[in-house]
Amino acid sequence: MINIVLFGKPGAGKGTQAEFLKTRYNLTHISTGDVFRYNLKNETELGKQAKVYIDRGDLVPDEITINMLKDEVEKNTDTKGFLFDGFPRTIDQAKALDEFFESKGWNLTATVALEADDEILVQRLLERGKTSGRADDQDEKLIRNRYQEYNEKTAPLIDYYKKQHKFYAVDGIGSIQEITERLTLLIDKLI
Repeated sequence: MINIVLFGKPGAGKGTQAEFLKTRYNLTHISTGDVFRYNLKNETELGKQAKVYIDRGDLVPDEITINMLKDEVEKNTDTKGFLFDGFPRTIDQAKALDEFFESKGWNLTATVALEADDEILVQRLLERGKTSGRADDQDEKLIRNRYQEYNEKTAPLIDYYKKQHKFYAVDGIGSIQEITERLTLLIDKLI
């Protein structure tokens, strides 16, 4: 089973690259954003709780996020592997994922970070906000708040996964095809 965590700051291209990777490696793609949007759209209890945080540009608390993702994984237990996009975002989420995988007899293959300069990413998100309809992509102050949250809560995952020898960084600047080629070269070496 191949299990990959794809992470990076908002706008780094996780969703775009996940679409390619899920097809190439026959993985079940679990996007935190998609799971949140499903729960928000259907006004589930977890969705209502998450909306309060998302509207402020804050990260959703771990307990809500973990419960949403566990539900999604349980729907796809016959898969060849999972590609997590946007999860975990904190050390506690990473530990919860490790414990959940261990309970299933699974292992995490790798975490891959798409790295890019903040200023480039801010412009990407503002551009995306013109068509996405997402309030948090249309306000530069909210975007920068998301980056501050990322730096405080998500960046420590780098050391967490380096200690497990499961962290790999990929340059997230360039054409979609160039970034895809970098990711493919890395993942092909790992599996």
